[in-house]
Amino acid sequence: MTFDALPFPVIDGHNDLPWERRDTHDSGVEGIDSEDGSLHTDLPKLRAGGVVGQFWSVFVPADDPDPVRTTLQQIDVAHRIVERYPDDLVLARTAAEVRAAIDSGRIASLLGAEGGHSIGDDLAVLRDFARLGVRYMTLTHNDDTPWADSATGSHPHGGLTDRGRDIVAEMERIGMLVDLSHVAPSTMRDTVDVATQPVVFSHSSTIAVNDHPRNVPDDVLARLSDNGGVVMITFVPGFVSAAWAAWEDGGSVGEPPTVTVSDVADHVEHARDVAGVRHVGLGGDYDGTPVLPPDLRDVSRYPVLAAELQRRGWSEGDLRALAGGNVLRVLEATDERFGRTAHVR
Repeated sequence: MTFDALPFPVIDGHNDLPWERRDTHDSGVEGIDSEDGSLHTDLPKLRAGGVVGQFWSVFVPADDPDPVRTTLQQIDVAHRIVERYPDDLVLARTAAEVRAAIDSGRIASLLGAEGGHSIGDDLAVLRDFARLGVRYMTLTHNDDTPWADSATGSHPHGGLTDRGRDIVAEMERIGMLVDLSHVAPSTMRDTVDVATQPVVFSHSSTIAVNDHPRNVPDDVLARLSDNGGVVMITFVPGFVSAAWAAWEDGGSVGEPPTVTVSDVADHVEHARDVAGVRHVGLGGDYDGTPVLPPDLRDVSRYPVLAAELQRRGWSEGDLRALAGGNVLRVLEATDERFGRTAHVR
């Protein structure tokens, strides 16, 4: 079955299974081929959810004392997951490899680094990560880096520094996608100002629907149509629902508010209305958050979102673009550069 023949072929922007395997299974990769009720992600659930491509996050915490080494370990976990299940998964670096994986009936496995701290402020490390298949890097995680402000940091730089611009330029030169999830709006704007290639938000939602610091303001969404990038809507309750965010801010006292697939669809539709349907995707953040909307409780539930959007009048073509077509287009636009890691001046 080809990508274009599938009604809702999901290429998800962000899944933290490698860190969860480190945290709860001592980095072991056994058992992913059977149902695991403790995690959001396993192979049966991925198949049930229609996931044909997944960016596996090789996240490490910002306070890790040796982030480069730990990121390499997480890249190793991701590679070992793929190698352990060759009938179901295959490492993919380019759009052509994603399509070939889908044609072969396997799930294309891409890698994304979460947080610029992972490279230790070293462009050689950045290039080495690309050689190992890391296709995007989020400029920050929850803390500021020495060269970029985080959404939840103290904003010491007012956005992106000159060093940050150099890092963005090198990422673009080697075809590594610049991921603006987790960064401050000032960093988003500064990056789009200098970007020559499409950017992505691997797992963010919209400020207009829920004014949360991890979400994207409308003026930035509006610039995606010219940039060519994609905002991949996430399912994290605090990012999706103002009521849930207020409950968390109040100490999580009492029963939490209900967050539904309709709440997620509201973000999807707002992003479409502002950025355009070619600039919206999905980044669930499965296994990266302890709680998800019950309607979307694990990776098997993407068809529930598809049904909700179909009920709202979305066409099959627009659903396919949202599910994975738009991020596939971004990969295609940057594929020629990926792998060009030789440092030439």
